[in-house]
Parts: sequence; structure tokens; C-alpha cells
Amino acid sequence: MAFTKKTVRDIDVDGKRVLMRVDFNVPLDENGNVTDDTRIKAAIPTIKYLVDHNAKVILMSHLGRPKGDGPEPKLSLKPAADKLRELTGLDVTFVPDTYGDEAKAAADALKPGQVLVLENVRFVKAEKKNDPEIAKTLASLGDIFVLDAFGTAHRAQGSVVGPAAYLPAVAGFLLENEVDTLTGLFGDPDRPFVAILGGSKVSDKIGVIDHLLDSADTLIIGGGMAYTFLAAKGYEVGKSLLQEDWIDRAKDMMKKAEQNGVDLLLPIDTVVADAFDNDANTKVVASDEIPADWQGLDIGPATEKLFGDAIAKANTVFWNGPMGVFEMPSFEHGTKAVAEAIAANDHCKSVIGGGDSVAAINKFGLADKMTFISTGGGASMELVEGKDLPGVEALLDA
Repeated sequence: MAFTKKTVRDIDVDGKRVLMRVDFNVPLDENGNVTDDTRIKAAIPTIKYLVDHNAKVILMSHLGRPKGDGPEPKLSLKPAADKLRELTGLDVTFVPDTYGDEAKAAADALKPGQVLVLENVRFVKAEKKNDPEIAKTLASLGDIFVLDAFGTAHRAQGSVVGPAAYLPAVAGFLLENEVDTLTGLFGDPDRPFVAILGGSKVSDKIGVIDHLLDSADTLIIGGGMAYTFLAAKGYEVGKSLLQEDWIDRAKDMMKKAEQNGVDLLLPIDTVVADAFDNDANTKVVASDEIPADWQGLDIGPATEKLFGDAIAKANTVFWNGPMGVFEMPSFEHGTKAVAEAIAANDHCKSVIGGGDSVAAINKFGLADKMTFISTGGGASMELVEGKDLPGVEALLDA
């Protein structure tokens, strides 16, 4: 399924001011140093393309969750601008302003091939409200708008969709690649297609489960959400995470899997603990034998093998969400086993759907073994659910 919007390749940028929304929402340490530059690196191909084609590049992004009452030095984008300069060797300047005269003067002074990074767009509340005045102010800085922030493409906010109302708007390479890869999973995946979902809540993923049951051959469910499915089978789940009001929906999903001929795999054994604590007492029990005052915090070894065998046969794998509380070393084994099973399957196309799965893959040092790692958590889930992303919709049709 080809990308249906115009990209930077389809527009003449020579000598033009290109206003580009990137996702530089990167983690910083207490000294203001970037601790993970994945998102900055992901934007570089589009930035370099624009520079190579003689554009004047103006970058904007959010970082963290500022209150929106003005500048907060700890959430400045200056460290991201410094990191971009260091990674690319390009002529990158930073201006501590976004919507004011200083930003306008800096944008006007740009020469072709130069890059300007504006201050955090969320230092004013109006950005998140998609205020048309904000959009107009930002649009006045450029001649062309490029959206390359896949991680925020599902949010109808001032810097994401706003400028598209006033400027020719096209996609960058990162956005194009993300949308192509994630929608392609449902168009014509190389089968068997195995989808793995984890995380805590069924309610967060119900649309994703529903969509995957229309296209996957096998759907593996682990993490906290598995206990709602186990309860739907009539099992006692003790103090494990349970969304009682979603049990009926879980039953419906199991029925749909059966009707569609999808192999729905749930944990057959569980690592239970007597407290939500890394140092709690633990034991492995069958999934239908969880003691009343214990809680499941990871999948057990028999389940690791069951899931691993299914992953080994796959030609396409999609994974979103951990198998347990992988942040605690005592309960990381199941998530690590799934990550290792995907990494060991060298004939499959593996797509990792953002969020905690990416954190897990980085934690276990397996990122280079994956075919595609999405930069967006919420945005990739909405695409996988079959929803349109406001940021993408606002762009020019190809």
C-alpha cells in the first residue's frame, strides 16, 4: 500500500524557507545532555535532503510536558540543536524563541543550506489547542511546511496540522516510511504473520486487537492485559491486573479469533509474586492456578517456549507491548525471551511498534536485529488500529 501524500521529493525547495515539524522529544539528564538521540537521528535524512537541495531549514518540536506558561530552561530544545550539529556537522543555530520577533528575525536571516532550531513549541498553551493564530505565526516563518514528526502525527495540534492550512504541506522521509511500513502490514504481509501484543490494559489495545484479528495468522497476548483474557476463560487470576468490565469484550475477541481462523495464544504459565516489588517472593504456576493473594507479573518458561515457537515460524512479526513488568529485573525474562526470539528469526520482517517495546529492545541490546523500529507509540497504534492520523490527513495528496 503506497504512501498517498506528497513528500519533499515532490516539491521544489531550492532557496525556499522550509518549516519542518520534527520529533525532538528526547530524554535529557540533569545537566541538559541528550541521553538517547534516536529521534534526532531519525530526522536527519530529511534534513540532509533539504540542505542538499539548497533549502533554508527551520525546525520546530516539543520536548517534555511544559506547563505552557512560558520558557522552562530544563525543557529547552537547545541540547537537541547542539546534538543535531554534532551528529551532522551542518550549520545549525538555535534561537530561544518560537512565536516572537527573535524567531522571525532568525528565520529571515537564514541562508540556503543553513538550519535553524526554534524553541519548544509547547512553551505556550495555545499550541496544544491548535490555535489558528499559533498556526498562522508559525506558517509566516516558512514557504513550505514539512511534517516529519511521526510520533505526534496523531495529534491535531498547532505545529502538527496548523501550518498546512497556510502553506503547501508535504511529508518527510521518516513519516513516509513509518506510514508505509505500518499500513503495509495489513495490506499484504508475508505470511505467516504473527502479531504480539502486551502492556497493561486491554482497553488501550482493543481496537488494535480487533484490527489484527482481521489480518494476522497468530495473535499472541501477554503482559497485564492477558489476565483479562484468562479471566474470560473462567480462570481465577488472583491479584493480577484485571479489567473486569472488559471481560465480555475479551470473550468477543476470542470468538472472533476462532471465526477468522486466527491462532490466539495466551500465557499457559505465569510468574506470580506476593507483592508488586522486585524483591517479592515469586513462583511459576499454571495460568489456571494463580493463588488468590498473588499476582502475575511475567509470563512463565512454558509460555516463553510456546510464544517463541510461533515467532520462529513467522515471516512477518509485529510487536507492541512488554510481556511483564520488564522494568524490574525479576520480571524482565519473558519480555527478553520474546525480543530474543524475534532477533533469532533472521528470515522474518520484524516491525516494532513504538513505546515500551522499543525501550525493551534497546535495554537488551537487540535493536540492530530488528527490521523496522517505529518512532511513535500512540501514532503507530492508531495506524495499526486503522485510524487516520490528523497530521497525515492535512498534507497534500500525491
